[in-house]
Amino acid sequence: MADKQIKEMIAKTFVEIADAIETGSFGKQPVIGVAVSGTEHGMDNIYAGVRLAEKKGCKAVVIEGEDAHKKMEAMLDAGEIDGAVTMHYPFPIGVSTIGRVITPGMGREMYIAATTGTSSTDRVEGMVKNAIYGIIAAKASGVENPTVGIANVDGARQTEKALLKLKEGGYDITFATSSRADGGIVMRGNDLLEGTADVMVMDSLTGNLMMKIFSAYTTGGSYESLGYGYGPGIGKDYDKVIMIVSRASGAPVIAGAIEYASQLLAGKVYEVSKAEFAAAEAAGLNAILEGVKEKKGGEAETAEVKCPPKEVVTAEIHGIEVIDLDDAAKALWAEGIYAETGMGCTGPVILISDANEEKARQILAEKDFIG
Repeated sequence: MADKQIKEMIAKTFVEIADAIETGSFGKQPVIGVAVSGTEHGMDNIYAGVRLAEKKGCKAVVIEGEDAHKKMEAMLDAGEIDGAVTMHYPFPIGVSTIGRVITPGMGREMYIAATTGTSSTDRVEGMVKNAIYGIIAAKASGVENPTVGIANVDGARQTEKALLKLKEGGYDITFATSSRADGGIVMRGNDLLEGTADVMVMDSLTGNLMMKIFSAYTTGGSYESLGYGYGPGIGKDYDKVIMIVSRASGAPVIAGAIEYASQLLAGKVYEVSKAEFAAAEAAGLNAILEGVKEKKGGEAETAEVKCPPKEVVTAEIHGIEVIDLDDAAKALWAEGIYAETGMGCTGPVILISDANEEKARQILAEKDFIG
């Protein structure tokens, strides 16, 4: 064999080894199809994003034309591409996307669960699922033990209680602690900016807003210049890596989405998903999800109770959803405990006397208003 041929073979081998090291996979390097017709920044922006991704060792092909979605799906089914980056994709109910951003406070990467799609038509059930979806995306991307926090939005406290039950049932979930002095699993705005949790749980509408802010806060909003896009569709038994970007996504975000997709495939996201769902279901996930959709035990029975005589209230009980606040107070009234409702800096509170605090907490826990 000629020296030239030997040198070419050696050079090719080194390139393949370098690609494998870069992607974390010593098998076939994944090819990502990019079907993003409708971008506000023109196709040159898309090609620039592909070139940026290729510099990081990723492989991508651009899919153009009016039927780009259909071409993309056909190529996925045929195995011509392993994953895809697109926009406006109609995921089925039960599937939501997990965004990935770089937080401005500490420059940490954070997974936003979720950013598009609908995990469930029930808000709290959807947020509980989003937590699991976020863990899947983070683990498949190389985060060995992702920490989980819950953004302080409607449904946060019920989601917290459900996830704590899941952990008690044996599901291996590591909770983040808020950087604020009072700590807790429920995260404040500061925590989002700092990236206190690896996975930040919220509903997809809030998550979509967060993605847009994190991606474009340096540009005035018209050009998404930071992060990895709105992420892959994740759901039980969902077996396609389809990443979402928006019409405002710039070349760096397109490149980030391609890189994110490549990491998920190299990290065997389908296997990770099966393992996480199996573990969560073994810990009682299905029963917990059914439970979050049931009405609180005290709603009907406390509807007509009268308020006990007024007392000085100096103790606070946190962790109650705003929509459950009145019913929680009535549940205490029914037991002869005077209670008032209020709104603290971290959310809704029940105000009671110091003498009644311990008993009130016990009653509220028994009626499932607090964890």
